[in-house]
Amino acid sequence: MNTNSNTYTVIYATVLVVVVAAVLAYVSFTLAPAQEANRQNEVRTQLLASVGIQDVKNAKEAYDKYFTESFLVNSLGEKVDGDAFAVAMNLKGQNDKIRVGRPENATLPVFICTFDDGSKAQVFAAYGAGLWGPIWGYISVDAADMNTVKGAVFDHKGETPGLGAEIAQPWFRENFVGKKIFEGEEFTSVKVVKGGAAADDTHGVDAITGGTITSRALENTLAKWLGIYLPYIQAQKSQVSSCCAHECCGHCGDACACEGEGEGDACGNCCEAADSACCHSAEGGCCGKCKTENSEEVK
Repeated sequence: MNTNSNTYTVIYATVLVVVVAAVLAYVSFTLAPAQEANRQNEVRTQLLASVGIQDVKNAKEAYDKYFTESFLVNSLGEKVDGDAFAVAMNLKGQNDKIRVGRPENATLPVFICTFDDGSKAQVFAAYGAGLWGPIWGYISVDAADMNTVKGAVFDHKGETPGLGAEIAQPWFRENFVGKKIFEGEEFTSVKVVKGGAAADDTHGVDAITGGTITSRALENTLAKWLGIYLPYIQAQKSQVSSCCAHECCGHCGDACACEGEGEGDACGNCCEAADSACCHSAEGGCCGKCKTENSEEVK
């Protein structure tokens, strides 16, 4: 065949394209499991970071150890069937439902972290639009009050380096630790304050200098997603308050010692000595309300 002919050129180019396409398809197919495993480990690492667990050698082992429960909730706060981790792998899918004004169709993941000391945190997801692309993350609250932020982690796809991209930096997310998402019974979320939050502001963190749009977008994203979680969070908050006011029920933890006179109830509150006979009993309620195994109160 004449190598200078048009026919030769066309055949050569066609064969070359087919061979290259086949090689790329094979490489993509071969690497797909490893790529999926890397994506899963990235989500696990972010979830761990959201509760302050970082620099782990094996993300899967650490995740399996500390995250003892996960489930989905709807906009009514009800648990629904589904795989929470699978949804966390594709938060965009739920955000698409929220973005078009149908949050009632969204099912959002909740992750329960149990620390070595037995205390727990609940982790909630968030996903929205930044300046140049999507931003997302996880924020955890102390399960003991469903109010105090235990940690947070954020990431982005295309925010400006040195500006909006700083939301992914440890120094930024550390500002969220200890903040409150409620003022009394009123939901506040966490504000990202341009010019800096006041020192005594329990609901605000400093915005990123020069990253105002991304900071505002993150604030709006957190408020929107936590707002959808709100019925679930309020139900949990009410349960914790009821437990701490009336009975031990296993949710508030072990009895705590009091400073001075009296004994500590299961929620760490001090009881009068005369009322504290049952405070340290396995069936003891808060401040002396004894409970039998069938949960009937006895005097």
